[in-house]
Amino acid sequence: MAIDPSSHGLSSDEARRRLAQDGSNSLPATGRRGIGTILLETLREPMLSLLLLGGGAYYLLGDRLEASVLLTFATFSVGVTIWQNYRTERILSALRDLAAPRAMVLRDGVPCRIAGHEVVRGDVLLVEAGDRVAADADILTADRCETDESLLTGEALAIAKTVRRDGQSVEDAQRLFGGTLVTRGSATALVVATGIASAVGRIGAAVAGIEATPPRLTVETRRIVQICGLGAGLVALAVVVLFGLLRGGWLEAALAGIAIGMAMIPEEFPVVLTIFLAVGAWRIARAGVLARRAAAIETLGAATILCVDKTGTLTENLMAVAGYWRPGGRISAKDDPDLLRAAIGASAILAVDPMEIAFQRAATGHDDLTDGLGADRLERTFPLSESCLAMANLWREPDGGHRLYVKGAPETVMELCGLSNVERELWRGAIEAMADQGMRVLGLATALPDSVTTVELQRVPLSPLGLIGLSDPLRAAVPAAIAACRQASIRVMMITGDHVATARSIARAAGLADDRLLTGAEIEGLSDEGLSQRLTTVDVVARARPDQKLRIVEALKRQGEVVAMTGDGVNDAPALKAADIGIAMGKRGTDVAREAAALVLLDDDFRAIVAAVELGRRIFDNIRKAMGFIFAVHVPIAVLALLPLVTGLPLLLAPIHIAVLELIIDPACALVFEVEAAEPDVMRRPPRDPHAHLFSWRRIRGSVSQGGFAAGLLALLCLGLAEAGVEESRMRGVMFLSLIAAVLALIMVNRRTAGRFDIRTTNRPLILLLTGAATFAGACLLLAPLRHLLQIDRLAPLDGLLALAVGGMIVGAVELVRRGTVRLHPPAGVRAISSDRRY
Repeated sequence: MAIDPSSHGLSSDEARRRLAQDGSNSLPATGRRGIGTILLETLREPMLSLLLLGGGAYYLLGDRLEASVLLTFATFSVGVTIWQNYRTERILSALRDLAAPRAMVLRDGVPCRIAGHEVVRGDVLLVEAGDRVAADADILTADRCETDESLLTGEALAIAKTVRRDGQSVEDAQRLFGGTLVTRGSATALVVATGIASAVGRIGAAVAGIEATPPRLTVETRRIVQICGLGAGLVALAVVVLFGLLRGGWLEAALAGIAIGMAMIPEEFPVVLTIFLAVGAWRIARAGVLARRAAAIETLGAATILCVDKTGTLTENLMAVAGYWRPGGRISAKDDPDLLRAAIGASAILAVDPMEIAFQRAATGHDDLTDGLGADRLERTFPLSESCLAMANLWREPDGGHRLYVKGAPETVMELCGLSNVERELWRGAIEAMADQGMRVLGLATALPDSVTTVELQRVPLSPLGLIGLSDPLRAAVPAAIAACRQASIRVMMITGDHVATARSIARAAGLADDRLLTGAEIEGLSDEGLSQRLTTVDVVARARPDQKLRIVEALKRQGEVVAMTGDGVNDAPALKAADIGIAMGKRGTDVAREAAALVLLDDDFRAIVAAVELGRRIFDNIRKAMGFIFAVHVPIAVLALLPLVTGLPLLLAPIHIAVLELIIDPACALVFEVEAAEPDVMRRPPRDPHAHLFSWRRIRGSVSQGGFAAGLLALLCLGLAEAGVEESRMRGVMFLSLIAAVLALIMVNRRTAGRFDIRTTNRPLILLLTGAATFAGACLLLAPLRHLLQIDRLAPLDGLLALAVGGMIVGAVELVRRGTVRLHPPAGVRAISSDRRY
C-alpha cells in the first residue's frame, strides 16, 4: 500500500478508538508492588511481630480480652501500613507516567505533543535529533536522519534512515524503532506497531523507572534503624533475662521484653522517609516540576545557583514578529511581505519551533506569502549546525528555476553574504537598536542558485535581505521570583544564545545585573581556572552555545557551588548530567535532555523552579522534624518501661499501652509532620550544606535531650506517686495519661524549629490527632471497661489535670531552652542576610 506523505495524521476521535482497541503504547510495568507484595513486606515488620508475640503471651496467661485487643491492633497496624504503602505506590506510579517519553504527532492535521503511551497505530510521528522514538514506524520523509539502535542491536554506530519507496518491502533502514534515539536530522513516520507488538516489546525490554540505587537519605536512615534496632533487641533480651531471674514468671518476663522492644524500635524511620519523599515528589509535580530521581528532592534545598535559559523559562515563549529592517531603511513594526516570506521559506513546513510558529501566525490572511512553499516544491534543506548558525530551504520555482531562503544568527548571515565592513556596521547598528527593544533578531538572505547539488550552504552566493525581530515578553512573575531567590541567598544566572543587547534588556526587566555579563566568545578565550574566577561576577551569559554550558557547570562546581541547570537540547545533556540538579524543559525539551536531568520542568516556567526549591527545603525540614520527634518520643517510653526493673515498682507499661501510643506516634510521623507548613524563614536563609547528614550527632543529642527531660519528669512523677502510697492501678493510669500528654507535647515542640511556639494551627491531621487523644483520655476517665482493659482504675479528674501539667512543663522547658539558644547563636539565615554575602 502506498503511503501518502501529505497525510494529516489521525483525527482525535479515531486515535481514541484505536487506543481503546489496541491498548496503551507501553510495556508491562516492572518494579511496582502490588497489594500482595506490600502485605508480605508488612508482615515482616518487627513491630507487628512484637504485637503478635504479645497477643500469644496473653492467651497463654489466660487473658483473652487483652490478647484479642493486641491482635486487633496488629490487624489495624497492617491495614494502615498497607494503605500508606499503596497510596505511596500510586503516587510513584503517577510520577513514572509523567516521566515517560513524550511524542510529537499529527492529530487533526496539527502537530501536538502527547504522552508516549497515547501513541497509536496510524499516528504520524514527527521526530528530530534528540527525540526518543515512541513506537515502530515506517518513514514517510527523512532529512539526514540517523538513529542510535544500540538498545536493540548492541551496535554503537548510528544507522542512516531512508524513505520507503512504493512497492518496496520495509527494511530496517526504512523504519524507526520504538525506544531508539534520533541522533541526527529529522523525519516523519507512520506508526505501525505499539506496546508489546513493537520490536522492543517482543524482546521484553522495559522502560526505565525510578532509579534502583537508593538515595543517600535512604541509606543513612537504614543505618540509623539498624543501629537502634540492634540496641533495642539487646536491651529487650536483657530485660527478659533479668525479669525472669529476679522476679520469676517467664511469661511476664516475655511481656516486659516485648513492651521494651516496642518502646525502643524506631520503626517509623523508613515509613517517614518513604512517604515524605513520595508525597514530596507529588507536591513538587503539582508545582510544575517532575522529580525523576528521589535524591533531587533533598538536593533542591542545597542549591546555591540557578542557571536558566531565557526563552520560555524567564519569558512567555509566545513569540510574535515585532519588527522588520531592510538595509538603508528604518526599523518598522509594519509587515514586510518579502522579509516575512523569506523567514517562512527558511523554516520547516510543519512549524513546531515558537519562532517559526510566529512567522506563520504573522502570515495569517496573506495566502500569497506561502504560495509555492509546499512539500511538493521543497528540493532540499540545509539544517542548523554548530559550524553554521543558519538554516535554509531550497525551493523549485514554477518556471523551473530555484530559490533559496536563509535565516539565522545575524553575524552568520552577514558572513555568508560576504558583506563589506561598511555594510556590516550598518547591520550592527540595526541589530543593536532592535535588541535594545528586547527583540530576538534573525538575519535573512536569499539566492537563485544555478545548481541544486551544492553540498554546503557556505558555498552558495547569497544576497542579504535584512533583519526580522521577534519579541518574547518576560513572564510577569519572574522579577518577584528572582527577588525571592536573592533573599534565599541563591544566585540566578541567565544563559542565552541571544544577542548581547537582547540579553541585557531581558536581564534589566527580570531584576538581574545587566552589567555583569559574559559572552560565549569571551568564554572561548578563558582557561578553566579563569572561567571559574570570571563567573563569580556574572549574572548574564549571552551568545552562549549549548556545549559551553558544560564548561560553566564545571567552573561553578569548582567554586563549591551547588548548581541547578536548565536545558532542552541534545547538546545540553552533558551539562544537565554534570549539574548537581539538572532541569529539563518539559514542553520544548528533547527526550535526551529529559533523561539526563533529575527534574523536568513541566511548564517551562521559572516560577516553578523557585517553588520547587521552597518545597524541597520544606520537605527536608519536615523529615528532620519527624525524625527528631521519633528520637525524642522513644526515650520516655523506654524509661518508663525500664523504671520498674530498676526500682522494684510494678510494671507500668504493657504491650497494649505501647500499641495505643503507636496509634498517636505513627499518624504524627506519617501525616502531621508531612503536611506541616514551611518555616517562616524557609526562603530567608542560605542553602544548607549538601554534604551535611540528615541527622547529625548534635541534632540527635538535642532530640534525645528533649526526650530525656520528658523521661526525667515522668520518672519523678512516678517516684512521687509511689512515695505517696498511690495504689498500682491508679499509678499506672496517671503515668499512662501523662505519657500521652508527653507524646503530644513533643509533637507540638517539634513542629517548629524557628519562631515562637504557637498552639494555633491549620494542620488538619494534627487537629484530628489532638481531638482523638483528648477524647481517648476522657474515655479513660469515664468508661470502666476501657480502664479495666488498660489495667488502670480509680482515676479522678485531678489525674487528667496532672497529665496536662506534665505536657505543659515539657513544652515550656523546650521553648525556654530554644529561645536561649537562639539568643546565643543566631540562625545562619539571619547572619547571611545581614552580611549580604552574595548580593
